[in-house]
Amino acid sequence: MKKTIIAMAAALVCALAAHAGSEAEYNSILSSITGAEKGKWKTVNLKSFGAKGDGRTDCKPAFDKAMAKAKKNGGAHIVLGAGTYLVNGPINLTSNVWIELKDGATIKFGENPEFYPVVETSWEGTFVRNYSPFIRGYKVKNVSITGDGTIDGNAGNTFSTWRKLQDPDKMVSREQNHNGTPYENRVFGKGHYLRPQLMQFFESEKINIEGVKITNSPFWCIHLLCSENIICRGLKYDAKLVNNDGIDPEYSRNILIENIDFNNGDDNVAIKSGRDNDGWKTARPTENIIIRNCKFKGLHGVVIGSEMSAGVRNVYVKDCKATEYCKRGLYLKSNADRGGFIKNINFENVEFDEVEDLIYITTKYANEGNGSTNYTEISDIRVNGVKCRKVRKAAIVMQGVAEKPIHDVTLENINVDEAKTGLSINNTKNAVVNNCNIGGNINGAPSQAK
Repeated sequence: MKKTIIAMAAALVCALAAHAGSEAEYNSILSSITGAEKGKWKTVNLKSFGAKGDGRTDCKPAFDKAMAKAKKNGGAHIVLGAGTYLVNGPINLTSNVWIELKDGATIKFGENPEFYPVVETSWEGTFVRNYSPFIRGYKVKNVSITGDGTIDGNAGNTFSTWRKLQDPDKMVSREQNHNGTPYENRVFGKGHYLRPQLMQFFESEKINIEGVKITNSPFWCIHLLCSENIICRGLKYDAKLVNNDGIDPEYSRNILIENIDFNNGDDNVAIKSGRDNDGWKTARPTENIIIRNCKFKGLHGVVIGSEMSAGVRNVYVKDCKATEYCKRGLYLKSNADRGGFIKNINFENVEFDEVEDLIYITTKYANEGNGSTNYTEISDIRVNGVKCRKVRKAAIVMQGVAEKPIHDVTLENINVDEAKTGLSINNTKNAVVNNCNIGGNINGAPSQAK
């Protein structure tokens, strides 16, 4: 008994020390995220390049001219006044550009897939050549997209219908990943059904995306691929088409996501770092992610995985709230195909109303990886100050594997009013549980036999 008490005390001391260290790390990460620099660039109205906000005139040529002008002049502040700007094809960003959508301005993309050429991109963690994202920043820096306007993917009648058609192409892409097919030979696009992202920054840095409303995305809404030093702030989502994730950082670092009003048809934030062989080869962990003061609504609040083979670390989720149903609050998912690691994940002062599962950490995602031994190391998980009114299934689930158990987990100050299953922990080591009340708080003295 004495040894058990000493071990528990030691574990608690280690947890407190880790908390102090995490605060210093949080502040260090925050100070390193500056976002885009806005130079003293000339302000130009998109209409000066021939655009019309009438919802009928194709404004892609105007955007192309505006980007060329910005590149020639070393930068530009491009303003869109009220109106609907139809864009039949991708907006290809250049460095040192600030696109400002005034109140009442809408960028509405053309729905014909032939408008979007094949480019280098990634699809569910595998590098491919596929339809261009609708807004694409490739190897750019100092780019801002801000304002009170709307970005409308207009994908409801075309790309959104492809989910039921995508499986053959999806499986080919995964085989190419596992077989090491050269990237230039992984060609999709016309005749295939892998949907493009609405907005993607690839090999880019110093990016701001602020204020705008995002709706009707063809696939993921914002994909941050191999990029860094990014601020997503004050965005408003009404993106409920299939797989409309809100923000997907992948192979990326130093990202601040704050004050977002999510309302998505899939994950609000899904943190990734490549699938299987592509992830191991790229070896570029996603790291230093801060998510704070957000309102969650959609399928899941914050997800890590399942495409995370290059590793994910140093994630902080703080001071967020969901007032409506989410399937899962915090969801860490992997399987024996992925390898990699998930470590130093911090979830603090977050409130949910009703969920299916509140905290779910699994190495058995989708029952894939049977027979594989590429186990993921999941460690150093800290959850503190989480509240939930009702959990339909399980409040806390941790599913490790015997060969590589989940380890070093601290659960503190978790309060759940109602839950079908409180706690299910398997193949997990060094877990500290303190001040947690699942299904109610028992304060009084125990009843006495009469």
